[in-house]
Amino acid sequence: MAPAAALSRPHLASSYPSAGRRLRGPTDHVRLSLALPASLLPRVSLKQGSGPNTRGRVWADASGSFEQYRIGEDAVSPPPQGVEESKVDFLKILKSANSIIPHVVLGSTILALVYPPSFTWFTTRYYAPALGFLMFAVGVNSSVKDFIEAIQRPDAIAAGYIGQFMFKPFFGFLFGTLAATTFNLPTALGAGIMLVSCVSGAQLSNYATFLTDPHMAPLSIVMTSLSTATAVFVTPTLSYLLIGKKLPVDVIGMMSSIVQIVVAPIAAGLLLNRFLPRLCSAIQPFLPPLSVFVTALCVGSPLAINIKSVLSPYGLSIVFLLFAFHTTSFIAGYHLAGTWFRKSADVKALQRTISFETGMQSSLLALALANRFFPDPLVGVPPAVSVVLMSLMGFGLVMVWSKRTEV
Repeated sequence: MAPAAALSRPHLASSYPSAGRRLRGPTDHVRLSLALPASLLPRVSLKQGSGPNTRGRVWADASGSFEQYRIGEDAVSPPPQGVEESKVDFLKILKSANSIIPHVVLGSTILALVYPPSFTWFTTRYYAPALGFLMFAVGVNSSVKDFIEAIQRPDAIAAGYIGQFMFKPFFGFLFGTLAATTFNLPTALGAGIMLVSCVSGAQLSNYATFLTDPHMAPLSIVMTSLSTATAVFVTPTLSYLLIGKKLPVDVIGMMSSIVQIVVAPIAAGLLLNRFLPRLCSAIQPFLPPLSVFVTALCVGSPLAINIKSVLSPYGLSIVFLLFAFHTTSFIAGYHLAGTWFRKSADVKALQRTISFETGMQSSLLALALANRFFPDPLVGVPPAVSVVLMSLMGFGLVMVWSKRTEV
């Protein structure tokens, strides 16, 4: 074996990539920056991090043991004791919540139909705080780095935007036209279907993505935020082209809504996760069951409040047309991503994410626009039905896709 002095720096760097690096650990002793061959070290032990997203680097210390530290944004010290274990427990709780959400959504739908007063107390003024809570739950389980990585994927963001504001309006125009020509429904109902297709993505799509592919939730949030921010211009333009009515949208109000529902809750969750990890791990077990309850309220309330319109003589036809509209939108988003990212390693996760983004939209915004700018109350019937239907279909897909093992 050649003496150590005979080893040149390039040879040393190529043989041992970690040579020359130093890492300050949480203890007072200095860790060796040279990764020696295992055959020269006594009593080698390896501490593996837990969780699917744990990344680490192995370092040798003077006692001859390896320690693997989680490499985060700028943190190289190990996480607080018990945080990793609680994260594993949280994932188990989240998985159990996934399995019951579709049943809870279906149950809340039936309850709203049978006994509307059970949800009518949850009026529209509670929608923003409820959706904000769901975004907080996503933020608690994310990091700033996740959102930075999401922004660095403009191709995926563009695909979601195309699905949201090109594919979906086309299907809205198609089924809105069929409502009047083939099903002989009032023109106002066809306009309502078109209006549903013109609005931005739904915050519930972010939560559905979080339940199915947690690492894709920041990307879904970026997509929805972009579509919501630009909806102040795009929605009036599309509604004018498809319906023939120019809708004045409150730009300041919509931007304020983005801040309240998306930005502020996610920021609060990120800060809690970053600076108060123990408190974050303590509240994590309570978030999935509370999120299930809030989701049930967001589904049952619009149905209960608009029960007369939903049970109108046109209700069954509207349900069928909207089911076809949402089905084609989910499928179009799925195949759009499959074609666009067919060579990507995470193509399946992207397909599910963009499918949610294309198939689920802010029907509550469409309902508010219908009630405010259209004198005919029938225009508001499709948005009211869409809130329930797209939630049932979206969380039904959550139940199916969360059981799949491919990435």
